[in-house]
Amino acid sequence: MKKEVVFLIFALSLFFLSLYLLYQIFSPFFTSILWAIFLAMIFYPLFKRLQSLFKKPLLSSLLMTLLVLFVIVLPFGLLMVSLAMEVVEVYHRVDEIIKTGQLQTYFEKIQRLPFFRWAWEKLDQSLDLSKIEPATLLLKNLKQISTFLFNQTSAILKGVSTFMVSFFFMLLSLYYLFKDGDTLFERVKEIIPLRIKERDLLLHRFKEMILATMYGGILMAIIQGTLGGLSLWVLGFSSPIFWGTAMALLSFIPIGGTALIWVPLAIYLLIQGMLLKALILLALGVFVISMADNLLRPLFISSRTKIHPLLLFFAVLGGIHAFGMIGLIAGPLVMTLFLTVIEIYIQGIKESEESGRT
Repeated sequence: MKKEVVFLIFALSLFFLSLYLLYQIFSPFFTSILWAIFLAMIFYPLFKRLQSLFKKPLLSSLLMTLLVLFVIVLPFGLLMVSLAMEVVEVYHRVDEIIKTGQLQTYFEKIQRLPFFRWAWEKLDQSLDLSKIEPATLLLKNLKQISTFLFNQTSAILKGVSTFMVSFFFMLLSLYYLFKDGDTLFERVKEIIPLRIKERDLLLHRFKEMILATMYGGILMAIIQGTLGGLSLWVLGFSSPIFWGTAMALLSFIPIGGTALIWVPLAIYLLIQGMLLKALILLALGVFVISMADNLLRPLFISSRTKIHPLLLFFAVLGGIHAFGMIGLIAGPLVMTLFLTVIEIYIQGIKESEESGRT
């Protein structure tokens, strides 16, 4: 065996071994680093303006990181804690109402309503509901739902320490990305083993997808938060601005999203005996608040990235399943990488065919 072949095998073995070891080292911090990269891309234009104003990269990087901390991250964290406290309080209220028998009495009143009796008879014609007691079924499921929400809230509160550690690493990464972003980006461009045209195409598609996903998410958060806050204000809820802000932030979660707010509130109205308001809130949640997200988000992102909305929908859901919350952006990025590689391959075939003809 020639020395060149032995050297190549040895060099490749060292490369893949070092790649595997690097993965083991950085895997606990991937989520923090990726969120830092996404936030740096969003705020980089503002950072450049800040840098031109102060003329000091270190000071500008520090101020920009603190700005992201105080304007976005801290309010989000405080709101999540407030929501968790609200869930715990609602759980105790529901538990007390069930134990005192007030809920049982209210459900018995609902059963005597003409509309409920008519709907139950129609269902009984299609399904055998003779062995099912509506009040018992509703009480059992409501208890399970409130217990589930309480347990999930407790788990979230227990995980605050883990979140704070990840949060610190994200801020640290964000600071250095602002400080050394231009240099790092140039090094990444040098490493990509593609021709300049293909490399720029890939980086451009990545940038467009990240910006479209983040800006599209912010746009939909504003729209859904406004619609949700106005709906709750019309229905007479206290603190509609708080609940609207909560819906805006939760709209970034594709599974559940704003429904994590308006569904429990509708159940609360039902428990309080406000059947009409509960039905109105459910209708507004399904046909106005959620429908706005389903219609506008894919159109906004698809119009900018030229990727079919159905592919984006499954890319987001699959990304969340595979990577967690970071999959909101990582999923569409993987889809972008796949489609861009196919496009580069097709362009290469066309270029080879054209050169063969000439």
